[in-house]
Amino acid sequence: MAKVSKGSAAQVSTHGPVVDRHEDIDGYTVDFVTFTEDVDGTALFQGLPGGACSCPHWGYVLKGRLAYRFPDDGGREEVFEEGDAFYLPRGHVPFAAAGSEVVQFSPTAELRVVEEAMRANMPGR
Repeated sequence: MAKVSKGSAAQVSTHGPVVDRHEDIDGYTVDFVTFTEDVDGTALFQGLPGGACSCPHWGYVLKGRLAYRFPDDGGREEVFEEGDAFYLPRGHVPFAAAGSEVVQFSPTAELRVVEEAMRANMPGR
């Protein structure tokens, strides 16, 4: 049986105010994400369908507060706080408060497409 923790994750990457510790397990990526500053993800999803994340995620907020806007659903917003488990369908844009931490589970192939777009849209690239 495969397992991963924040401390054992094989991959660690820092993208400005976001620290991502992750590992791929049987077609899914487990991410432990820490936000060191407030983050508005809007600009990162340019070029993806609807200007939003095209990958679904399941997760749990370990600390802090995250909000997700759904542009194709009238701009509806969902807020998740410490202790909340969540499911995010395709078509969301994240907003995270500084100090927030989340663990999320995503289909690896779909996540890679989103990560490519995010890297291409990062300031200072």
